[in-house]
Amino acid sequence: MRIGLLGTGPWARMAHAPALSRHGELDFVGVWGRRTAPTKELADSYGVRAYDDVDALFADVDAVAVALPPTVQADLAVRAARAGCHLLLDKPLAPTVEQARAVAEAAEESGVASVVFFTTRFQPETAAWITEQAAVEGWFTGRAEWLGAVFSGDGNPFADSPWRQEKGALWDVGPHALSVLLPVLGDARRVTAAAHGPGDTVHLVLDHVGGASSTLALSLTAPPAAAGAAVELRGAAGVRRLPESTESAVSALIRAADALLAASRTGQPHACDAAFGLRVTEILAVAEGLLDGEDRESGEA
Repeated sequence: MRIGLLGTGPWARMAHAPALSRHGELDFVGVWGRRTAPTKELADSYGVRAYDDVDALFADVDAVAVALPPTVQADLAVRAARAGCHLLLDKPLAPTVEQARAVAEAAEESGVASVVFFTTRFQPETAAWITEQAAVEGWFTGRAEWLGAVFSGDGNPFADSPWRQEKGALWDVGPHALSVLLPVLGDARRVTAAAHGPGDTVHLVLDHVGGASSTLALSLTAPPAAAGAAVELRGAAGVRRLPESTESAVSALIRAADALLAASRTGQPHACDAAFGLRVTEILAVAEGLLDGEDRESGEA
C-alpha cells in the first residue's frame, strides 16, 4: 500500500514518519505540510518526496496518515476519502460533530477504510485487557483518569499547540478515556454531569447503555509528579485495572496501520473507524456544551 503523510509537526516527526517508514507492507511515498521548509526537511530525512500540492499526493497514494490539528484533519480527510484514499487518522477526529460526520460519511460513501489512532486500543497489553473486560458481564461502575502535564511541565513539544490550548484536556485526552470505557461498558446514553477543575481539568459522569456509570477526570495541567493514566472497573467480577503498556507510540501506530491494511483488504470496518471517531466526538460535544453552561437540562449523548 502506497501511503503519504499529512503534517510535519512534533507528532508527525516523533510517531507517524517513523512508523510509516518501518512498516513492512507500506510504501512511504511522501509528505505534505502547510509550510514548505519543514515539509522538505521531514521528507528529505526519509528519502521521500515533499509535496506542495496535497491533491497531487492524493493522486499518487492508496492511503494517507494524518498528523494535523483536528479542524485541518477533518477537511483534508474528506478530500482524501473522495479521492479514494484509505484513512489513518488521529484523535480527536474533528472539533465539531458536523465535521466528524462529514469524514465518516465521506469514508462510507467512497468505500475507503478508516482507522482512528486511539493509542491504547493498539497497544497489545491494553488492547487485550479491553477485549477481555468487554466479555465480562455485570460491571457496576468505571473510573478513568487521564492526567497530563502538557501545560505544567517544561519543554513539552505539544504545549504550543493552538488547538490544545483552545480545546484543552476534554478534547485531547478525553478521546483516550472514552476509547477504553465505551467498548467495555457500552455506549454512553447520557453525560449526566460535567464540571471544571483546576486549570483545564474537567470531570465527567456518564450513564452507559449496559447499566453502569463511569467518571472521567481529564487534564493537561496536572503537576508532573501527578501525571499518568489509570482505568478501574468494579462489578460482579471484582475490581480490574488497566495494565500499563511498554509499547511505544511508533509500535502502536504500526499496529494501527496493520488494522487499516486488514480493513482495506477485507472490507470489514475496524472497531476504531471514523464512525467510532464520530461517536466519540458527539459525546465530547455534549460534555463541552454542559461545561459551557448550555443544555444543562438535557445532557443527552
